[in-house]
Amino acid sequence: MDELSVPRRGFKLLAGTANKGLAEEISRCLGVDLTRVTISRFADGEIFVRIDENVRGADVFIVQPTNPPADSIMELLLLIDAARRASAARITCVMPYYGYSRQDRKDQPRVAIGAKLVANLITTAGANRVLGIDFHQHALQGFFDIPVDHLYAAPVFVSHYRKKQLRDLAVVAPDVGSAKMARGFAKRLNGSFAIIDKRRPTANVAEVLNVVGEVEGRDCLIPDDMIDTAGTVTEAARALKSLGAKDIYVCATHALLSGPAVERLTAAPIAEVTVTDTIAIPQSRRFEQLKVLSVGELLAKAIRYTHSDESVSSLFE
Repeated sequence: MDELSVPRRGFKLLAGTANKGLAEEISRCLGVDLTRVTISRFADGEIFVRIDENVRGADVFIVQPTNPPADSIMELLLLIDAARRASAARITCVMPYYGYSRQDRKDQPRVAIGAKLVANLITTAGANRVLGIDFHQHALQGFFDIPVDHLYAAPVFVSHYRKKQLRDLAVVAPDVGSAKMARGFAKRLNGSFAIIDKRRPTANVAEVLNVVGEVEGRDCLIPDDMIDTAGTVTEAARALKSLGAKDIYVCATHALLSGPAVERLTAAPIAEVTVTDTIAIPQSRRFEQLKVLSVGELLAKAIRYTHSDESVSSLFE
Protein backbone atom coordinates (compact mmCIF):
# COMPACT_ATOMS: atom_id res chain seq x y z
CA MET A 1 0.00 0.00 0.00
CA ASP A 2 1.24 3.48 -0.79
CA GLU A 3 1.11 6.47 1.58
CA LEU A 4 -2.47 7.42 0.71
CA SER A 5 -4.02 3.98 0.53
CA VAL A 6 -7.00 3.12 2.75
CA PRO A 7 -8.53 -0.21 3.71
CA ARG A 8 -11.02 -1.26 1.06
CA ARG A 9 -13.37 -2.87 3.57
CA GLY A 10 -15.84 -0.46 5.14
CA PHE A 11 -14.83 2.45 2.88
CA LYS A 12 -16.86 3.77 -0.04
CA LEU A 13 -16.10 6.76 -2.28
CA LEU A 14 -19.05 8.08 -4.30
CA ALA A 15 -19.24 10.94 -6.79
CA GLY A 16 -21.95 13.07 -8.32
CA THR A 17 -21.66 14.44 -11.85
CA ALA A 18 -20.62 18.02 -10.94
CA ASN A 19 -16.89 17.25 -10.89
CA LYS A 20 -16.25 13.63 -11.86
CA GLY A 21 -12.65 14.41 -12.85
CA LEU A 22 -11.69 15.50 -9.33
CA ALA A 23 -13.43 12.46 -7.82
CA GLU A 24 -11.43 10.18 -10.14
CA GLU A 25 -8.19 11.93 -9.11
CA ILE A 26 -9.08 11.40 -5.42
CA SER A 27 -9.83 7.72 -6.07
CA ARG A 28 -6.50 7.35 -7.88
CA CYS A 29 -4.61 8.93 -4.96
CA LEU A 30 -6.41 6.67 -2.47
CA GLY A 31 -5.98 3.55 -4.56
CA VAL A 32 -9.70 2.68 -4.44
CA ASP A 33 -12.37 2.49 -7.13
CA LEU A 34 -15.32 4.86 -7.18
CA THR A 35 -18.46 3.12 -5.97
CA ARG A 36 -20.84 2.44 -8.84
CA VAL A 37 -23.74 4.91 -8.89
CA THR A 38 -26.58 5.42 -11.38
CA ILE A 39 -27.55 9.05 -11.89
CA SER A 40 -30.15 9.67 -14.57
CA ARG A 41 -33.15 11.86 -15.33
CA PHE A 42 -36.80 11.29 -15.93
CA ALA A 43 -38.38 12.80 -19.04
CA ASP A 44 -39.31 15.97 -17.13
CA GLY A 45 -35.73 16.50 -15.90
CA GLU A 46 -36.23 15.10 -12.39
CA ILE A 47 -33.01 13.53 -11.05
CA PHE A 48 -32.89 9.81 -10.18
CA VAL A 49 -30.09 8.42 -7.99
CA ARG A 50 -29.26 4.80 -7.12
CA ILE A 51 -26.17 3.39 -5.38
CA ASP A 52 -25.30 0.17 -7.22
CA GLU A 53 -23.16 -1.42 -4.50
CA ASN A 54 -23.73 -2.46 -0.89
CA VAL A 55 -22.81 0.38 1.51
CA ARG A 56 -24.39 -1.05 4.68
CA GLY A 57 -22.15 -0.26 7.65
CA ALA A 58 -19.63 1.55 5.43
CA ASP A 59 -17.84 4.86 5.89
CA VAL A 60 -19.20 6.72 2.85
CA PHE A 61 -17.58 9.82 1.28
CA ILE A 62 -19.60 11.68 -1.36
CA VAL A 63 -17.64 14.07 -3.63
CA GLN A 64 -19.80 16.84 -5.07
CA PRO A 65 -19.24 20.61 -5.27
CA THR A 66 -22.45 22.68 -5.15
CA ASN A 67 -21.71 25.24 -7.84
CA PRO A 68 -24.52 26.26 -10.24
CA PRO A 69 -26.73 24.91 -11.68
CA ALA A 70 -28.72 24.06 -8.55
CA ASP A 71 -29.07 20.48 -9.84
CA SER A 72 -25.66 19.83 -8.27
CA ILE A 73 -27.14 20.51 -4.82
CA MET A 74 -30.16 18.30 -5.50
CA GLU A 75 -27.88 15.51 -6.73
CA LEU A 76 -25.79 15.74 -3.56
CA LEU A 77 -28.89 15.62 -1.32
CA LEU A 78 -30.24 12.57 -3.15
CA LEU A 79 -26.88 10.78 -2.86
CA ILE A 80 -26.76 11.50 0.89
CA ASP A 81 -30.35 10.31 1.31
CA ALA A 82 -29.71 7.15 -0.70
CA ALA A 83 -26.63 6.34 1.41
CA ARG A 84 -28.53 6.96 4.66
CA ARG A 85 -31.44 4.75 3.59
CA ALA A 86 -28.92 2.08 2.53
CA SER A 87 -27.70 2.00 6.17
CA ALA A 88 -24.27 3.60 5.71
CA ALA A 89 -22.51 3.88 9.08
CA ARG A 90 -21.22 7.43 8.46
CA ILE A 91 -21.71 9.84 5.56
CA THR A 92 -19.16 12.58 4.85
CA CYS A 93 -20.08 15.25 2.33
CA VAL A 94 -16.88 16.19 0.46
CA MET A 95 -17.83 19.61 -0.90
CA PRO A 96 -14.80 21.16 -2.65
CA TYR A 97 -16.83 24.30 -3.44
CA TYR A 98 -19.61 25.56 -1.16
CA GLY A 99 -22.22 27.05 -3.50
CA TYR A 100 -24.41 29.89 -2.18
CA SER A 101 -21.69 30.70 0.38
CA ARG A 102 -21.76 34.40 -0.54
CA GLN A 103 -25.34 34.63 0.72
CA ASP A 104 -24.16 34.38 4.32
CA ARG A 105 -26.00 37.27 6.01
CA LYS A 106 -29.03 39.46 5.75
CA ASP A 107 -27.43 42.65 4.42
CA GLN A 108 -30.60 43.88 2.69
CA PRO A 109 -34.27 43.76 3.68
CA ARG A 110 -36.21 40.60 2.79
CA VAL A 111 -33.32 38.51 1.41
CA ALA A 112 -32.62 34.81 1.96
CA ILE A 113 -29.52 33.51 3.74
CA GLY A 114 -28.72 30.90 1.12
CA ALA A 115 -25.56 29.59 2.80
CA LYS A 116 -27.49 28.61 5.94
CA LEU A 117 -30.28 27.06 3.86
CA VAL A 118 -27.82 24.82 1.97
CA ALA A 119 -26.18 23.83 5.28
CA ASN A 120 -29.60 22.90 6.71
CA LEU A 121 -30.45 20.84 3.61
CA ILE A 122 -27.19 18.85 3.79
CA THR A 123 -27.65 18.18 7.52
CA THR A 124 -31.32 17.23 7.16
CA ALA A 125 -30.55 14.89 4.23
CA GLY A 126 -28.40 12.84 6.61
CA ALA A 127 -24.75 13.90 6.29
CA ASN A 128 -22.67 13.28 9.42
CA ARG A 129 -19.65 15.40 8.45
CA VAL A 130 -18.65 18.02 5.89
CA LEU A 131 -15.23 18.37 4.28
CA GLY A 132 -14.72 21.64 2.37
CA ILE A 133 -12.01 23.87 0.91
CA ASP A 134 -11.64 27.65 1.34
CA PHE A 135 -15.14 28.71 2.37
CA HIS A 136 -15.99 32.29 1.42
CA GLN A 137 -16.01 33.11 5.15
CA HIS A 138 -14.59 30.94 7.95
CA ALA A 139 -17.73 31.64 9.98
CA LEU A 140 -19.71 29.46 7.54
CA GLN A 141 -18.47 26.43 9.49
CA GLY A 142 -20.86 27.51 12.23
CA PHE A 143 -23.83 27.24 9.85
CA PHE A 144 -23.61 23.44 10.13
CA ASP A 145 -24.81 21.51 13.18
CA ILE A 146 -22.42 18.68 12.26
CA PRO A 147 -18.59 18.57 12.33
CA VAL A 148 -16.85 20.50 9.53
CA ASP A 149 -13.26 20.03 8.38
CA HIS A 150 -12.18 23.20 6.58
CA LEU A 151 -9.17 22.72 4.29
CA TYR A 152 -6.98 25.35 2.63
CA ALA A 153 -5.65 25.28 -0.91
CA ALA A 154 -2.76 27.56 0.12
CA PRO A 155 -0.14 24.75 0.33
CA VAL A 156 -0.90 23.80 -3.29
CA PHE A 157 -0.43 27.41 -4.45
CA VAL A 158 2.67 28.05 -2.29
CA SER A 159 4.39 24.98 -3.74
CA HIS A 160 3.60 26.22 -7.26
CA TYR A 161 4.95 29.75 -6.69
CA ARG A 162 8.06 28.60 -4.83
CA LYS A 163 9.09 26.75 -7.98
CA LYS A 164 8.87 30.02 -9.91
CA GLN A 165 11.41 31.64 -7.53
CA LEU A 166 9.79 35.06 -7.78
CA ARG A 167 11.99 37.94 -6.56
CA ASP A 168 10.89 41.10 -4.72
CA LEU A 169 7.38 39.66 -4.50
CA ALA A 170 4.49 41.78 -3.26
CA VAL A 171 1.37 39.87 -2.25
CA VAL A 172 -1.59 42.17 -2.82
CA ALA A 173 -4.95 41.64 -1.10
CA PRO A 174 -7.68 42.65 -3.60
CA ASP A 175 -9.92 43.80 -0.72
CA VAL A 176 -10.06 43.91 3.07
CA GLY A 177 -11.74 40.50 3.24
CA SER A 178 -8.73 38.85 1.56
CA ALA A 179 -6.13 40.54 3.78
CA LYS A 180 -5.60 37.58 6.13
CA MET A 181 -5.13 35.18 3.20
CA ALA A 182 -2.70 37.57 1.48
CA ARG A 183 -0.63 37.98 4.67
CA GLY A 184 -0.36 34.19 4.89
CA PHE A 185 0.94 33.98 1.32
CA ALA A 186 3.38 36.86 1.94
CA LYS A 187 4.80 35.07 4.99
CA ARG A 188 5.21 31.71 3.22
CA LEU A 189 6.68 33.22 0.04
CA ASN A 190 8.91 35.78 1.80
CA GLY A 191 7.11 38.66 0.11
CA SER A 192 5.88 42.06 1.21
CA PHE A 193 2.21 42.84 1.78
CA ALA A 194 -0.03 45.40 0.09
CA ILE A 195 -3.78 45.94 0.00
CA ILE A 196 -6.21 47.50 -2.45
CA ASP A 197 -8.93 49.82 -1.24
CA LYS A 198 -11.95 49.20 -3.42
CA ARG A 199 -15.67 49.70 -3.43
CA ARG A 200 -18.56 47.96 -5.19
CA PRO A 201 -21.05 50.39 -6.77
CA THR A 202 -23.21 47.36 -7.68
CA ALA A 203 -22.93 43.55 -7.45
CA ASN A 204 -20.09 42.04 -9.56
CA VAL A 205 -18.68 45.55 -10.25
CA ALA A 206 -15.43 46.58 -8.52
CA GLU A 207 -13.79 49.99 -8.50
CA VAL A 208 -10.19 50.47 -7.26
CA LEU A 209 -9.69 53.60 -5.18
CA ASN A 210 -6.18 53.23 -3.79
CA VAL A 211 -3.26 50.80 -3.33
CA VAL A 212 -1.64 50.74 0.11
CA GLY A 213 1.89 49.33 -0.01
CA GLU A 214 4.99 49.26 -2.24
CA VAL A 215 4.48 47.54 -5.61
CA GLU A 216 6.68 49.51 -8.03
CA GLY A 217 9.28 47.29 -9.72
CA ARG A 218 7.99 44.17 -7.96
CA ASP A 219 6.29 41.00 -9.14
CA CYS A 220 2.80 40.97 -7.65
CA LEU A 221 0.58 38.08 -6.56
CA ILE A 222 -3.15 38.71 -6.07
CA PRO A 223 -4.77 35.84 -4.08
CA ASP A 224 -8.52 35.38 -3.61
CA ASP A 225 -10.92 32.61 -2.67
CA MET A 226 -12.82 32.71 -5.98
CA ILE A 227 -12.94 34.31 -9.42
CA ASP A 228 -16.50 34.88 -10.58
CA THR A 229 -16.80 37.61 -13.23
CA ALA A 230 -13.12 38.60 -12.63
CA GLY A 231 -13.96 42.29 -12.19
CA THR A 232 -12.03 42.55 -8.91
CA VAL A 233 -8.75 40.95 -10.02
CA THR A 234 -8.61 42.57 -13.45
CA GLU A 235 -9.19 46.07 -12.04
CA ALA A 236 -6.58 45.33 -9.38
CA ALA A 237 -4.08 44.14 -12.01
CA ARG A 238 -4.54 47.33 -14.05
CA ALA A 239 -4.10 49.50 -10.95
CA LEU A 240 -0.89 47.67 -10.01
CA LYS A 241 0.48 47.91 -13.56
CA SER A 242 -0.19 51.66 -13.62
CA LEU A 243 1.89 51.95 -10.43
CA GLY A 244 4.89 50.24 -12.06
CA ALA A 245 4.43 46.61 -11.02
CA LYS A 246 6.35 43.99 -13.05
CA ASP A 247 4.70 40.60 -13.69
CA ILE A 248 1.29 40.14 -12.11
CA TYR A 249 0.04 36.72 -11.00
CA VAL A 250 -3.46 35.87 -9.82
CA CYS A 251 -4.48 32.80 -7.83
CA ALA A 252 -7.91 31.71 -6.63
CA THR A 253 -9.17 28.43 -5.24
CA HIS A 254 -12.54 28.39 -7.00
CA ALA A 255 -12.76 29.24 -10.72
CA LEU A 256 -16.40 30.09 -11.41
CA LEU A 257 -15.38 32.14 -14.49
CA SER A 258 -18.87 33.50 -15.09
CA GLY A 259 -20.04 35.83 -17.87
CA PRO A 260 -17.22 38.07 -19.15
CA ALA A 261 -14.54 36.54 -16.89
CA VAL A 262 -12.49 34.85 -19.61
CA GLU A 263 -12.49 37.94 -21.85
CA ARG A 264 -11.53 40.19 -18.92
CA LEU A 265 -8.69 37.95 -17.75
CA THR A 266 -7.35 37.50 -21.27
CA ALA A 267 -7.30 41.27 -21.86
CA ALA A 268 -5.83 42.19 -18.45
CA PRO A 269 -2.06 42.64 -17.83
CA ILE A 270 -1.81 39.30 -16.00
CA ALA A 271 1.05 36.86 -16.62
CA GLU A 272 -0.72 33.82 -15.16
CA VAL A 273 -4.05 32.93 -13.54
CA THR A 274 -3.69 29.91 -11.26
CA VAL A 275 -6.78 28.12 -9.95
CA THR A 276 -7.64 24.68 -8.57
CA ASP A 277 -10.00 21.99 -9.84
CA THR A 278 -12.56 22.33 -7.01
CA ILE A 279 -14.96 23.27 -9.82
CA ALA A 280 -14.85 21.51 -13.19
CA ILE A 281 -13.71 24.02 -15.83
CA PRO A 282 -15.06 23.25 -19.31
CA GLN A 283 -12.68 23.55 -22.24
CA SER A 284 -14.65 26.54 -23.53
CA ARG A 285 -13.71 28.53 -20.38
CA ARG A 286 -9.98 27.79 -20.55
CA PHE A 287 -7.46 30.27 -21.92
CA GLU A 288 -3.72 30.62 -22.47
CA GLN A 289 -2.80 32.22 -19.12
CA LEU A 290 -4.87 29.72 -17.09
CA LYS A 291 -3.03 27.16 -14.95
CA VAL A 292 -5.14 24.55 -13.12
CA LEU A 293 -3.68 22.80 -10.06
CA SER A 294 -5.32 19.73 -8.55
CA VAL A 295 -6.52 19.49 -4.95
CA GLY A 296 -7.14 15.76 -5.43
CA GLU A 297 -4.19 14.66 -3.32
CA LEU A 298 -5.04 17.16 -0.56
CA LEU A 299 -8.63 15.88 -0.39
CA ALA A 300 -7.46 12.27 -0.58
CA LYS A 301 -5.22 12.77 2.46
CA ALA A 302 -8.04 14.48 4.37
CA ILE A 303 -10.42 11.62 3.50
CA ARG A 304 -7.88 9.01 4.62
CA TYR A 305 -7.28 10.87 7.90
CA THR A 306 -11.03 11.19 8.50
CA HIS A 307 -11.60 7.51 7.77
CA SER A 308 -8.85 6.46 10.20
CA ASP A 309 -9.87 9.07 12.84
CA GLU A 310 -6.62 11.01 12.57
CA SER A 311 -6.23 14.79 12.85
CA VAL A 312 -7.05 16.57 9.59
CA SER A 313 -5.51 19.82 10.88
CA SER A 314 -2.10 18.09 10.89
CA LEU A 315 -2.15 18.53 7.08
CA PHE A 316 -1.36 22.23 7.60
CA GLU A 317 1.17 22.07 10.44
